[in-house]
Amino acid sequence: MNDNNPARQAPVTTADKIFETMQHEIVEGHILSGSKISEPELAKKYQVSRSTLREALNRLEKCHLIERKANVGSRVVECTVKGLLEIYLVREALEGMACRLAATEMSEAEIHDLKHILDDHGTKEKLKDGVAYYQEEGDLDFHYCVIKGSHNQNLINILCGELYHLIRMYRCQFGMNSPRATRAYDEHKAILHAIAERDGELAEMLMRRHIAASRKNIEKKLEKERE
Repeated sequence: MNDNNPARQAPVTTADKIFETMQHEIVEGHILSGSKISEPELAKKYQVSRSTLREALNRLEKCHLIERKANVGSRVVECTVKGLLEIYLVREALEGMACRLAATEMSEAEIHDLKHILDDHGTKEKLKDGVAYYQEEGDLDFHYCVIKGSHNQNLINILCGELYHLIRMYRCQFGMNSPRATRAYDEHKAILHAIAERDGELAEMLMRRHIAASRKNIEKKLEKERE
């Protein structure tokens, strides 16, 4: 499957490499959400100039992974319950639409590739144990592939470009270690079946239900943590 997401092209410049490194560390939680960005410390850590670092930070801001505020400086975005609810409502609407389109627009080869990806996911030990459903990013991510399969460039730009890593940040930090892991995988298989049957209405409904269920599961998890 072709990957035209500029955020995932092979790094060329030093700024590209710093951007991808920080992007990964923020998404995976190695750089904590809400933490302050110190340009002198980061420039020293990565052994780059401040101008190179700022170029990477500008790109991270466009991906909504960091935010800049006047008289405050830069911070990694904070994973909040409010933010989670907002991003999951966006996902439910837009990924549902993408899934409907994928049912009519995906080629048979793309559907075959998507089935192969799910088959590979099913071999992972943590998933088989019902502990976690972790997916590598991009072309190994079921949701990413469905969105790309919509062949709607505006949806792809929003979900695979502008919002992808912010969405992944929430999924990584709140949703991938879950008692819902096995069920989520089964839901992916049902979505794929609807796409393969070219049933756009069913595919959209299943995707929307899938994302809504993930959101509710994370809400319950957060409520228990607060108790």
